[in-house]
Amino acid sequence: MDAKSMNAVLFDMDGVIVNSEDFWVELEEETIFPQVLEADVEADEITGMNYREIYDYLDSEYETTATKEEFIAIYDEAAQQLYGEHVSLMNGFHDLLADLRENGTEIALVSSSPHHWIEIVLDRFDLDFAEVVSAEDIDAPGKPEPAIYEYAAGLLDKHADECAAVEDSEHGIESAARAGAYCIGYPNGAKELDLSAADVVVTSPAELREELLN
Repeated sequence: MDAKSMNAVLFDMDGVIVNSEDFWVELEEETIFPQVLEADVEADEITGMNYREIYDYLDSEYETTATKEEFIAIYDEAAQQLYGEHVSLMNGFHDLLADLRENGTEIALVSSSPHHWIEIVLDRFDLDFAEVVSAEDIDAPGKPEPAIYEYAAGLLDKHADECAAVEDSEHGIESAARAGAYCIGYPNGAKELDLSAADVVVTSPAELREELLN
């Protein structure tokens, strides 16, 4: 089975639609984590996770020096600037969406980010999806657990194994794979991540387009 036999595509946002992961890595490792942790932590431990669950993970594994409310406020302030000013859209993404729709493919956004962060990206880049799913929509753990992809597929009246998922992180790929989706790994940052659990890995917008449309 491959992406071309799927009739729905589920796109992750961070690191896929927009090049936010490198910005987040720098912010987390150099600015956010030093404010809330005693230990040095690398961002790849939490890449792809919802920021509320990031705090829970860090609090369970390390000595935290801030409350969850303080942590969330720090992330929210960083996100407003990051998505509003710094990130750029994947090259050719509007054309890719148009061609997928012309082929009759349903398209959803499936993100660990909260809706108020997602809306900044949607408004800034004039994007529209059949469904927009945040980890905060589900009463279940987010990525790497499979619930968010199962939920998103259901909103499109699909089973996850009828969908292709495009992900850039190890947690995201694990989530999509466990849900049964055909998973396309799309590395889009300076960090070297293990995307071997994906069904296929593409390394450019052109390769992603070929995988989804050719």
